[in-house]
This record gives sequence, structure tokens and C-alpha cells, in this order.
Amino acid sequence: MFRRTTLSAAAAAAVLSLQPQVAAAQEFINVLTGGTSGVYYPLGVGLSEIYAENIEGARTQVQATKASVENLNLLAQRKGELAFALGDSVTLAWEGNEEAGFPRPLKNLRAIAAIYPNFIQIVADASSGVTTLEDLKGKTLSVGAPASGTELNARAIFGAAGMSYEDLAKVEYLPYAESAELIKNRQLQATLQSSGLGVAFIKDLSSTHDINLVSIPAEVVEKIGAPYQPAVIPAGTYSGQDADVPTAAVGNLLVTHEDVSEETAYQMTKLMFDNLDRLKSAHAAAGNIKPETAIEALPIPLHPGAEKYYREIGLIQ
Repeated sequence: MFRRTTLSAAAAAAVLSLQPQVAAAQEFINVLTGGTSGVYYPLGVGLSEIYAENIEGARTQVQATKASVENLNLLAQRKGELAFALGDSVTLAWEGNEEAGFPRPLKNLRAIAAIYPNFIQIVADASSGVTTLEDLKGKTLSVGAPASGTELNARAIFGAAGMSYEDLAKVEYLPYAESAELIKNRQLQATLQSSGLGVAFIKDLSSTHDINLVSIPAEVVEKIGAPYQPAVIPAGTYSGQDADVPTAAVGNLLVTHEDVSEETAYQMTKLMFDNLDRLKSAHAAAGNIKPETAIEALPIPLHPGAEKYYREIGLIQ
């Protein structure tokens, strides 16, 4: 009886010892993006396909979200392995800014790379006559989903311009696609959104509707300070846009969390840079992703796996 019990226990132990090895072989990578009509989503799809094809045993998934703030909170809860987020949102998450949507400091976040800049793009129905921030007073404006990275951008821009939401006739808290539909239907006069240039929802809107891009003067942007920088939406970016439009830009980051393995973080970083041409075909914003700028002014620590890649290519000594 004792011998059989001992053998059974040994057999059971052997089975249990195999289970972690099986689990480790199945790598799951959930990529947290944003709305499907933005830039995060097609780039996230591109990355997930690259990872699925090149990381042995990987199962990947792309999750559409409300973007930066939601993504960072999901990462901190280990409900994703990679996320797109605005640089100012990452800073506020690390600090635990409750007003911005982070009830505690998210100290388990780790950086993979600084990628391309987001441009603050304020789009107005041409019939509204809005071309400047001052013109928005008394008008209806959508500022992105509540407590989203875009909405944090809206608050910063308005504050620097000496304005507030109280200056508006009505504030809507809606993402890209819904805002565009309301403008098309004459139910909304303008929307402020943060995205890469050439974003699908503005291209679609400008192809069927007369729009104005609202200027954000450099002096307003400079009042906010880093990580905001004066920028320009080049003429011809959208149909009917005949001149450059001054605006603000904020850098985007790819972020993970400390429990993602060093090898997985290394592969996620390396494979992104090895496949930039493929990502450019997913969205032109990927043309601004460069190894040389990937570790500049990061507001959180690098993941050791990403650091390994940057040491390998000589960016970190």
C-alpha cells in the first residue's frame, strides 16, 4: 500500500511538474489600442500579426479601447501585454494623478519605445466659421471619451489658452467616429482629437464635408511645456486643406508591465523595428518610428527586455 501510494504521488508530481512548462510555451500577447478609426488600432493589428508569425508559441489579440488612460490601467492590472499611450498620460499614470483617471501610482509600467507623435487636431464644420480657439466660444465641441488621453489634451490646450469648457455651448465626450457622424449630421460643430496625421475619420469627413482645421498658436503650446511641442499639420493632409495649420504634438509610447518576461519584451521591441516597412503599410504614422528616438525623454523605466535590444544595437552603452 505504501509503495503504491508513493508511486502515485511521484506520478502526480511528475504531471504537475510538466504543467508550468506547457503554460510557458503558450505566450499570450494582448495589444491594447484605441478606437478602430484611429491610428493605434491599425498599428496594433500590424504588430499583433508580426508577433503571431515570429514569436514561437505566441497567441495574439488586438483590443479596441478608449486608448491611453484605459490602456494604462488595463496594463497595470495585467490585462494586456503591450499598449499604445500618450506620453503625458504615461507621466500622470506613473505619478498616480487621480483627476486624470489614475487613483494610484502605476509603478509596474515599463517602456518599450517612444514611437510617433500625436497631433492635436481640432476639426470644425466650415459653416460654423470656427478657425481659431477663440472662435470655439459658444460652440458645441467633442473632446474625446471621458478622462481619455485626448480629453486630457483638451484640458491642457484650453487651460493654456485661458479658456475652459464653460466657454462652450455644450461639451460632448465622444471618440473619433461618433464625433464625425455628429458633424456630418449638423448636430456638432467641432471636435478635438489627438491622433497621428492622416487619421481615417478626418480623411473621411473631409472627403464629403467642408471642414476647417483650427489653429493652436505656438505660444499657447509653449505655455503647457513638455511633453507638448509646437507642430504643424502640413497643407494637403486633408481634402480642402490649402495651408499649413499650427498645432501641438505629444509623443506616443509603447508600454508594457514588469511581469512580461524579458525575452518577450525583447522580441516585441526587436520585431517592431525589424518590420517598420510592414507597419508603414498599416498606417503612414509608422514612418516616424525610429530606433534613434525610441529612448528619448521616457517618463518611466525601460523594460529590461527592451533595454537589451537597445544595448544590442548600440543605443545604450
